This record gives sequence, C-alpha cells and structure tokens, in this order.
Amino acid sequence: MSDFDENDKNDKNEIENIEQDVKKSGEGKDGEKKKEGEYEDVCFICRRPESKAGKMFKLPNNITVCNDCMHKTMDTVSQFDYQGMLNNPSFVDDLNKNLSGKGYPNIRFLNIADLQGEGGIPNKQRIKKKKPKKGEEPVLDIRKIPPPHKIKAQLDDYVIGQEHAKKVISVAVYNHYKRVATDTMDDIEIEKSNMLMIGPTGCGKTYLVKTLARLLDVPLAIADATSLTEAGYIGDDIESVISKLLAAADNDVEKAERGIVFIDEIDKIAKKKNTTSRDVSGESVQQGMLRLLEGADVEVPVGANSKNAMVPLTTINTRNILFICGGAFPDLEEIIKQRLKKQTSIGFNAELKDKFDKEKNIISRVTVEDLKKFGMIPEFLGRLPVIYTLAALDKPMLVKILKEPKNAILKQYQKLLELDEVKLEFDDGALEAIADQAMKKDTGARALRAIIEEFMLDIMYEIPKDDNIGRVTITREYIEGTGGPVIDIRNIRGENPDNLRRIEDKSQ
Repeated sequence: MSDFDENDKNDKNEIENIEQDVKKSGEGKDGEKKKEGEYEDVCFICRRPESKAGKMFKLPNNITVCNDCMHKTMDTVSQFDYQGMLNNPSFVDDLNKNLSGKGYPNIRFLNIADLQGEGGIPNKQRIKKKKPKKGEEPVLDIRKIPPPHKIKAQLDDYVIGQEHAKKVISVAVYNHYKRVATDTMDDIEIEKSNMLMIGPTGCGKTYLVKTLARLLDVPLAIADATSLTEAGYIGDDIESVISKLLAAADNDVEKAERGIVFIDEIDKIAKKKNTTSRDVSGESVQQGMLRLLEGADVEVPVGANSKNAMVPLTTINTRNILFICGGAFPDLEEIIKQRLKKQTSIGFNAELKDKFDKEKNIISRVTVEDLKKFGMIPEFLGRLPVIYTLAALDKPMLVKILKEPKNAILKQYQKLLELDEVKLEFDDGALEAIADQAMKKDTGARALRAIIEEFMLDIMYEIPKDDNIGRVTITREYIEGTGGPVIDIRNIRGENPDNLRRIEDKSQ
C-alpha cells in the first residue's frame, strides 16, 4: 500500500472521530440533542452559509467547518512530516529560541474581532434559516392590507401637504402588496410599480417613506446613491442596497424579499456630461441597477457593503421588493423651462418667455424626456413607471409643520419642558416669524429645526436655574431679536400654569 492511501485512510479516520466527538458534545445530560438555533451555520474558513456549502462539521466552541474546507485542511496537514521535523535538533533549537522570547514578531494567528459572535462568526453575518412551509400559506393576508384611503389618512397625521404624492404612494403600495399577497391572478402576472419621487430639498421625500414603512410594519432600507460605484471600484457595490434591506429584516431572507428599498439622491447617478474619464458612479450604476429593479436572483453580502472572501453570501429574489427612488434633481427646472419656451409662438395670444420664470411649482410639469436630458438612461426610467413630484413648501405649510403633526417640532420641546414642570407656548406671530426665516434659508422643513434650536438654547439653559418659572411664551419679538419671551412665575398656591395671570380678589 502506498503512502498516499495510508494518508487518505488516516484523514477519513480523523474526520469520523471528529463527527463522533461532535455528536457527544451536541447531546445533553439526558442524551437529547440540543435545539438548533434560528440562524444558519456559517463555515469558519470560507464564510459560506449552510444553504450553499452543505452539511457542516461542528467543532468545539460552536465552530463549524464545511466539507470542502475540512478535506482541504486534512490534505494540507498530511503533506508534512512532523515526526521528522521534531527529530531535527537544529529546528527544535530555533523553535525554542523564538518561543522563549516574545514569540514570532508581527505574526497574529487569531483575529479577536472574528470571535465576537457564536462560533467565531459575527452575529450580523449570520443568516436566518428558512422556515419549513406547511402547506401553501400566503406570505401576506390580503384582508390585512389597509386600503389606499386608510394609508393616506395615516400619512396625514404625520406629513403636512403633498396631497398628490400621498395619494400616489398609497395606491402604488396597496397595489404592490396585493400583488405580493396573490402572487398571480388567473395566470396574469402583475408588474411591479416602482416609483420615482422628484422634489426640492426639505419637502419630505425621505420622511414620507419612513412614515409609510413604519405604518405598514415592513422592513425598510434607506440607501444613498452617492456612494454606489461600478463593481471593482472603491465604494459600495450595487448589491449593498439589498444587503441593507436584509440587515433591516434581521437577516430573514423571506421577510426581506417583500420589503421596501428607498434609494435617495438618485439624481447623483446621472450621466456625467463632458467628461473623458470612466463614469464609474454615473451611467454604469444605472445599468447595474436594472436587474435589481426588474426582479432577479441576486447574490448579496451578509453584514457588509461589498463582496469579499471573508463575507458570506446569500441569494435574494428582488421580484417582490418595492423600489422607491427619490432625488432633488437640481437644474431640472431649467430643462423644463427650455422645453416650454420652445412651444411659445408669436402673436397677440402668444405666451411670453418669462412667464415660466415666475411659476413656483414648475417641477410638476416634468416629463420623461426632461429626465433623459438630465442624464437618466431610458432603460432605467422604463423600470420606474410611477413618476410624481412633491411641491416646495410655502409659508402656511411651514406653520402647519411646526404645530400640527403628531411629532411636531414644537410638541417635542413642549414635552421636554413638561419634564421640568414648565409650560411652553408659542403665539401666532412667533410661528409666522419662524416660517419667514425658514423661507429665506430655502432648505425646506430642515431649516425649522435649526432656527428653533438657535433661539431655544438660552431658554433651555436658564429655566432649570429657577424653580419658580411656570410658563414661557415665545413671541414674534423674541424670534426677530427685538424683545424677549414672556415668563410667568408660579404663585405660592401652586396653581395650574393656565391660571398664573389670574388676579386674586382680596375683598372676600
């Protein structure tokens, strides 16, 4: 018998011994097997999950190794003559010299960061096992999906204005989840209704999607298109968008396959004009996203933004994932004006060219041709059939945003001061002054928070000093810097702050 056959036989014996040790370690005191976890086993060496690598060898400390890596390790180990190496006195002397000091310099045999999860695999890289299907149970119950008017009514409690956008997104989401719940209708396959949201900064694009996902209780991933690059370049791979959705679904593939992906700043991947360098973050990213939007089986990294040898991969079908893209599309108004000015004619009833310069909501006249001229490729726009715009915020809308939503900014500060037993009030003039300053900054609703933080700083600093303060009223003069807030002191009887200014009748 050759040495080769003996080594192969020894490898098989060692593997059988490992399996027997694992069976003993997997049994409890009563001989019962321990319950398997809800996550798949991941190979400690190649990082492939159990669904791809097959049956795993389980080693002590919950470390699992796939069949391929175990056999490769055994083949590598069997090539060395350890007995002959130990019989060599010079080798043993060198080994003792190195070990007597501080060990081998600049060599690390173990990466401590890899041992932060069970079995040496970080928890964020572990995939949930697919649950066994009992019969044909629908993924979603169509009777539990709220109709469009109820979805919009819930959005009205949090989002001010944007009636058209809320109506469009409510219908699109309702139709999408009807499609997911029924899968097919008499062999008629229903296409996806991916959406493209266009609106100026601060008009509520991201906030609208966040509120929608919270109301529907589905996993939501918010990605930024500015960091996406073509495969092989520094930056996030296109598949990282789906990887974020998988993380939001707690690594549950089935739950992630019916989630919502919101890709913000989608206008930043437009084709670059007048450039001689390779467009790795523009048109190539749009082309790479085509199969995601259409619906395909995509291999995505688990717990990472890019694929590499140390990250496990899993397959996700994007057929039932709703994609919502949003962007401000700066300078798109100029493209729309150029198109509209070409339609003007000469004569008594002709429209003046400067007519469109005064139109505030000109973005609502956008067409697919305008987006193509902006730099979006036709194939990309074809996979986003629902295109709608959000209006810029005007002064009355900003005043409503301050006080009407369930989590309005003023209500947040009133809640903070309630903890100090102080009542905070804003008069109508103050709200209008805040809206005026926000309109000048031209950053939408984001400007409101910055303005309120600025003038509330001194109030939040001074109020805890004096326990006698019972109510603070913010006035227009304080916002404009010409006066101060009205501060009411508690009376000795500890009455409700609403009665602080009431004059007591001493005649009785």
